[in-house]
Amino acid sequence: MFVRKIQNPSGSISVQVISKKDGKYRMVKSFGSTNDPERLAQLLLAAQEYADNPSSQRSLFFALAKEDLTVQNFLENLSNLQVRAIGPELIFGALFDRIGFNVVVPDQLFRHIVIARLVYPASKLKTADYLYRYRGITVSDETIYRFLDKLNEKYKEKAEKTAFEYTKRTLKNIAIVFYDMTTLYFESENEDDLRKIGFSKDGKFQNPQIMLGLLVGENGYPIGYDIFKGNTFEGHTLIPIIKKIQKKYGFEKPIVVADAALLSKKNIEGLIKEKYEFIIGARIKNETEKIKQEIIAKTGGLENGQNIILNKSDKTRLIISYSDKRRKKDKHNREKGIKKLQEKIKSGKLTKSSINNRGYNKFLKLNGSVAAALDNDKIKNDELWDGLKGYATNTRLEADKIIKNYSHLWQIEKAFRISKTDLRIRPIYHYLQRRIEAHICIAFVAYTIYKELERLLNEHKAGFSPKRAAELTHNMYEIEYILPHSKHKAKTLLRMDAEQQILYGIIYK
Repeated sequence: MFVRKIQNPSGSISVQVISKKDGKYRMVKSFGSTNDPERLAQLLLAAQEYADNPSSQRSLFFALAKEDLTVQNFLENLSNLQVRAIGPELIFGALFDRIGFNVVVPDQLFRHIVIARLVYPASKLKTADYLYRYRGITVSDETIYRFLDKLNEKYKEKAEKTAFEYTKRTLKNIAIVFYDMTTLYFESENEDDLRKIGFSKDGKFQNPQIMLGLLVGENGYPIGYDIFKGNTFEGHTLIPIIKKIQKKYGFEKPIVVADAALLSKKNIEGLIKEKYEFIIGARIKNETEKIKQEIIAKTGGLENGQNIILNKSDKTRLIISYSDKRRKKDKHNREKGIKKLQEKIKSGKLTKSSINNRGYNKFLKLNGSVAAALDNDKIKNDELWDGLKGYATNTRLEADKIIKNYSHLWQIEKAFRISKTDLRIRPIYHYLQRRIEAHICIAFVAYTIYKELERLLNEHKAGFSPKRAAELTHNMYEIEYILPHSKHKAKTLLRMDAEQQILYGIIYK
């Protein structure tokens, strides 16, 4: 017997085993056809083994060749639709269910949009593209927009409450809350009743915006939020949002922590009247002359980490702490500002009309009517405040605990950073208020899932961040196929790399 190759009209090559008996040629076995060089080599190898060993067709060598052919046939018939990136659903879908969002919002589209926000944050239209490419789900833009309307009307309150209940279970006791505001701008130039041009923390002063007030617990776990018109003064939002959320969920009045931007006489009076305890950053240089003189007199000999306490007439206490690190920072910033002023004075670009009392311009004085110069007395006076930080409070907590609690305010700054960068909550492309509210609700739910993932990664010392975990889900694949004998569909999760296995183990431990 011998092996014969036959060129087909289509260009492929057939491989056959031929025998010769009584001068006649007969095909004993066909091994198929191909136009792929590697496949052809496999066919020739199998055919030659068969021709050389017709009585031992089950030899190891032939069996291996046959298995190679089986695998190659399987892979050649595999389509993109059979291979799915299952990682986002495998990781974030599991957390979505564990927190309970699948119960309060049974619509699967909500699940898909939230997971997409965590893994491939983009516009709702890009979400539709993601669903088709990675999940094999076809969703029209109109379907997504109709769902956003339904979400705001039927499910928004339930989803927000589920996030709060998650935080309540995690923290056990909500005794302290952190509040701050940010601006979210729109890719539009048109204002309406909600979207207003105002002071933008994003630097988008020409874009309409809304104000987002966020309340979180310790470690940044979500409690609640509210949105306000884009030109709302943030100082007017503190008491309304705390009262609204605390009343909605019925938890005990917590200690409220906020930065100095929320420090105003009206806010302090309102918090005291509503019987809320608070810790708010104090602008000690804006205090009365009497208090400022007392601060300077009592803090002159403070060493790193030490503090003083002043009792004020409004029944609040002023805690003043000193830090060597802060002193160096204050000195560096002042010297940097003075250097720029000196350059402007020398160049003659600093004129009377450009002088105001903002920033480091406070160190300037006018000689005569036109000449500007540095005021060394003001500079020396400013040096006395280097390293000092103030906190206003009506709690009876010890000074060290007040300072420690305030230091956790960075958690809410981190929450905004996560929302704006990792979850890309802004810019917003919607213009209907109900869809704007639905968009923020989706980001709030996504942030809740993000925090649970972060908690698990820290608890198990995974060694990577939630952002890295989201990246790892991009190429966690599942393959779907039909078993040749039973004709049943089967799915297999493809082997993961080391980091992916750690992530999977943490979620399903």
